[in-house]
Amino acid sequence: MDYIGTLRGQLQSMGEGFVETLPSLAIALFVVFITWIVARFAVRISDMFVGRTEIRASLKTLIDTIVRLTIWVLGLFVAAIVVIPDLTPSSLLAGLGIGAVAIGFAFQDIFENFFAGVLIMLREKMRIGDVIECEGITGKVEHITLRETHVRKLSGELTVVPNSILFKNPVEILTDVDQRRHQVVVGVSYDTNLDHAADVIRRAVEGADDVLVTKGVDIFAQEFNSSSVDFLVRWWAGSTPRAGWESKDKVIRAVKAALDEANIEIPFPYVTHTFKETVPVSQLGGSSKRTP
Repeated sequence: MDYIGTLRGQLQSMGEGFVETLPSLAIALFVVFITWIVARFAVRISDMFVGRTEIRASLKTLIDTIVRLTIWVLGLFVAAIVVIPDLTPSSLLAGLGIGAVAIGFAFQDIFENFFAGVLIMLREKMRIGDVIECEGITGKVEHITLRETHVRKLSGELTVVPNSILFKNPVEILTDVDQRRHQVVVGVSYDTNLDHAADVIRRAVEGADDVLVTKGVDIFAQEFNSSSVDFLVRWWAGSTPRAGWESKDKVIRAVKAALDEANIEIPFPYVTHTFKETVPVSQLGGSSKRTP
């Protein structure tokens, strides 16, 4: 048997078949190029229509992705038919159905994050610019994609969070509204008239800048501590972390100054010192002493 001749014949037939398919490949590449152009213009047209509405930025990104993905799927399908004329929509869908099972198992995490990203973009809460807290991550949402969300931490680092984490776990949105409640604990000495102290603290908090007096100020005697009676002081201010820190700084300064002016003591906590006996140093040739 002439193996060399058989191999030469197979290579020759393959080469002839490749040459015959060159026009189809060229047309398919041209279809892909046209698809790329159409996808770009379609996204721009979509942005023009969506930009006239008050739609969320995350939902706008989702619409652009769906438009681009739809055009690319249609374009690649047309290119595949040009290269393989026997390919039909039914055979393609059948092949995709069989392959989807294997691909689904192989890329389970990727698809999970993809669908979680779609659902995150569709829901109204957690918009770009919100400050969130989830699984120990606190920061500002900068970008939401179909697979991951970019969260800029308050210290400046960027954290890339898979969408499945944000979808399956509780997410605390700190900036869902413009104001939220803040609180601090203030302790006064036991010999203080609590009604008078509460009145002094209330006036100090209401006079502090950035405090929303119209939403109310709460002063509650909370507990008997070791060296003080503690008040829980609550007020409303801006919802961002910085607004909370600034308002707490102003409230603490105002309360401290008001209590000092009213001669109300903020006691130090008692510290218990424990002493223990040591071996007399005289037994070692020195004087005995206690060691705290």
